[in-house]
Amino acid sequence: MKKRILLLAGAIVVVSSSMLADDAASATGKTNKLNSMNNTSSTMVSVRYMIDDVDAAVAFYTNHLGFALEQDAAPAFASVTRGNLRLLLSGPKSSGRRPMPDGTRPVPGGWNRIELPVTNIEAEAARLRSEDVKFHRNDIVSGPGGSQIWIDDPSGNLIELFQPKE
Repeated sequence: MKKRILLLAGAIVVVSSSMLADDAASATGKTNKLNSMNNTSSTMVSVRYMIDDVDAAVAFYTNHLGFALEQDAAPAFASVTRGNLRLLLSGPKSSGRRPMPDGTRPVPGGWNRIELPVTNIEAEAARLRSEDVKFHRNDIVSGPGGSQIWIDDPSGNLIELFQPKE
């Protein structure tokens, strides 16, 4: 059985598309019908971040975190990739930042974050400090699954560096 690994805003999920469809069919008692949501074969996962400055965000992700520029439509939008993760960087003039009908505007920040695995968290933290990257928390926190430290992109979006326990 073929399995797919997806990185979704800090969570790694291992699923088989046929298992998902079979589970849904047995839970609802309905026939297994494919729709446009479960009939895709993309291995790329996209996460949209609201950002204040497209050029600053592109420089941050490409210079400090190993992302590659995929598309540049500054000052409105850019996308950067790393492995199977695509970050969609939506500046104030992008369609992704248009206000809701009630006037609420999408803004940067919050507690959701992408997680980037590292093999030596202390070395990565030291490297990023030497490059004047802003840390959201200065301490490395360890738990049963490993260690983490948080940094901020130029707009205040969180990125978690995570070293799994050996």
